Amino acid sequence: GPVLHAQVCVLIQLIINHPCILEDGFHQRDQEHGLQEDREKGLTALTLDSESEESEEENPTEMDMICILSRRFLLSVPKLASGRRAVQELLSDLLQVSHNLFSDSFLPVLEPAIGVGSASEGWSPHKEEDVVYCMFVPLKPPRGYAFHLEPDTMAEIPQLSMRVRVELVCTCAGEPPDQKIPCFLHNSGEELKSNQVASLLHTLCTGPYLDGEKIALWFQTFVISAWSVLPQSRQYSMKVVPSCRSCKMKLMKASGRSLYVEMVFSVQQGDSDIFLSSQPREAQFPPSTTWLESCAVAEAKFFRHVSMQAPAHSCHLKCLRLCARLLEGSGLSIYALKTTVMHLLTLIPLSEWQHRYLMMRVGDIMGYLRCCLEEKCLKHFFFGNEGMPEEISLPPAFQEAQPLNLFQHLVQDPAAQTKALQDYHRVGNYLVEDLRQGSGFSDSLPMAPSLFALLHWGNRNNWSPSTAVLTAKWHLMLLPSSLFCKCPF
Repeated sequence: GPVLHAQVCVLIQLIINHPCILEDGFHQRDQEHGLQEDREKGLTALTLDSESEESEEENPTEMDMICILSRRFLLSVPKLASGRRAVQELLSDLLQVSHNLFSDSFLPVLEPAIGVGSASEGWSPHKEEDVVYCMFVPLKPPRGYAFHLEPDTMAEIPQLSMRVRVELVCTCAGEPPDQKIPCFLHNSGEELKSNQVASLLHTLCTGPYLDGEKIALWFQTFVISAWSVLPQSRQYSMKVVPSCRSCKMKLMKASGRSLYVEMVFSVQQGDSDIFLSSQPREAQFPPSTTWLESCAVAEAKFFRHVSMQAPAHSCHLKCLRLCARLLEGSGLSIYALKTTVMHLLTLIPLSEWQHRYLMMRVGDIMGYLRCCLEEKCLKHFFFGNEGMPEEISLPPAFQEAQPLNLFQHLVQDPAAQTKALQDYHRVGNYLVEDLRQGSGFSDSLPMAPSLFALLHWGNRNNWSPSTAVLTAKWHLMLLPSSLFCKCPF
């Protein structure tokens, strides 16, 4: 609207006329970069052991299938640490600019960004050049305002959908009184009228509720205007990719390499690790004033916790990457897969996630997922889970709630369950065939549910018994659990 356009014009003029307001902060950041890099190296060593190649002594025969899958599915996790560091610096600099320009305004206060999603957790299923670094940018109310979270009773899943009501609060009692920001509740006259035009309620809200689309448009405009004064503008050219509820950027180096960043706006629930996200989920596009509950920050903390507790060269992130690549093109949700892995990480001792057990753990993951599809029930990891690590902070409603079924749609739609199981079996058959071809053996894997036949086939092809058992596990995993009683063991 005209108000936002006028604000943008003022913003652009400020940046053009006063670029020096940023230089001192950037210089200080560059001086501290060495220390920060050392700290991040320590964190990276703790959380991303799976990004390095394992050097454990293992039986080469028992690693046959892992080698085949590594070649076929590019199992090695992309080197994500440098990309994360570049994105964190970019967001830090952008937020510094926003604080310098908007500190005395009625616009939301942008808190330090939080890395979420597969790239931050260290297991992205994509190739390195296709990785998207997702960052949550928490919003706090400016002085004179308060955010109140209300359930969106009109939403498809009310317990996961909220609206953020923006309310005015009295600022008269400030010590000393802030002369720059008049009290909206108790001030009157021309000063209040002129400031009200640029108020939060009049610019970034629809009615009394915070509007995700308006916030995204405001921030996209800010990024375009501020880019030329950022240090990163000397290394990258930047393009803002169209997005309704977030700010997506494509950064391009002269060499042709690109870096993709998505900034998602969020509102924290109290002091917990649960946030409301402006970004709609897949296949959902609620009204722009509906904010969806997200566990992305809690998930990132959970994977950091696991990486710190797990043995060196743990395979849990490679398991996630492999299974995610297997599921590409199917109708099976990556989030369902991730939930499955989180459950198993609390059920199977972390000592059993060493790299030598990778195929066993992948078998466990796919088997667990199949059982959940057959039972039409996959429990949400963060609702009513008594085994949650202490460092993850959840609202009381999460701790006391009954587990939410992520496969509830399969209960309501039998055809959807049939398709999901078909997709699952297609993925499994594809994997077994890939193992056969990758092994270089001319014999086909036996297609009968007989462990003895599978062991005999493995023996003829010089596979160790344990490797043949793993192959049997993959093969039998494709069968309905009701057939297990027919197996001769």
